Amino acid sequence: MAQTDSTPTTAGKQPADKKPSRKHAEKISARQRIQEAQRLERLAAQRRRRIVVAVSVVAVLALAGGTTLAISTAGDGKSSAESAAAEPTALLVPANATGPDGTVITYGRADAPHTLQVFEDFRCPVCKTFESTNGETVKKLADDGSVKVEYHLAAFLDKNLGGKGSRTALAAAGAALNEGVDKFKQYHDVLYANQPEEREDGFGSVNHLLDLAEQVPGLKTDAFVKAVTERTYAPWAAKVAEAFNSSGVTGTPTVKLDGKPITLFSANRPVTPEQFTAQVKQAAGLQ
Repeated sequence: MAQTDSTPTTAGKQPADKKPSRKHAEKISARQRIQEAQRLERLAAQRRRRIVVAVSVVAVLALAGGTTLAISTAGDGKSSAESAAAEPTALLVPANATGPDGTVITYGRADAPHTLQVFEDFRCPVCKTFESTNGETVKKLADDGSVKVEYHLAAFLDKNLGGKGSRTALAAAGAALNEGVDKFKQYHDVLYANQPEEREDGFGSVNHLLDLAEQVPGLKTDAFVKAVTERTYAPWAAKVAEAFNSSGVTGTPTVKLDGKPITLFSANRPVTPEQFTAQVKQAAGLQ
């Protein structure tokens, strides 16, 4: 009878007592270093994204009743020593300002039967979407006497994104308001039409804001240039931003007709001018 070899076969297997080769160990170590580097890069990317968390999901626009993408975390972003040093401290309210402490800008006939409240931040990209879609409709409703428009302006995106563009643009808008309500409205529309990319702070430059003012006929007077350059209305802009923070509105854009929220987005899209007008008329009891 042939003798049977009782030793287990080792073909294709490494003996249990054989240690990994140096080359094999180096491969494992290199793979671990790569994995650790990838982990650190993911963490760094997450930190970089945090500064734009408030405006990083533009696709999510199914927003009922004015609840919006840009979310206020309170405060107007006025935190840097540089900004405080550059701004005057004396409060000067622009001519034509309305509301408590002059913190509201009213466009349209004072005796209009209904009030359309518009809450915005000049750096808010969704506000630009709203203005490009329904800004002209808002103006038409005010111009025909159906409503008067009250603008309540915020500056919280400076804090959320960094920079000073919201409050610098708001102060420049105050200088435009001092020239006239119509000048404010035109400048307001120009700012939204030329809004910088959300991660940039283009409105933080007074020179850029002065350049944009050239698009409004008759706005760039010596008084306007001086007020924008010297940031005359920065303390007023801070008051306006504080009033927004105390309003109970937590996001921009928000629109209300006589206190009743107007839906600005439906099925991830802005409502049409026809839909917007129908909502206003329904809220006003006109249909």
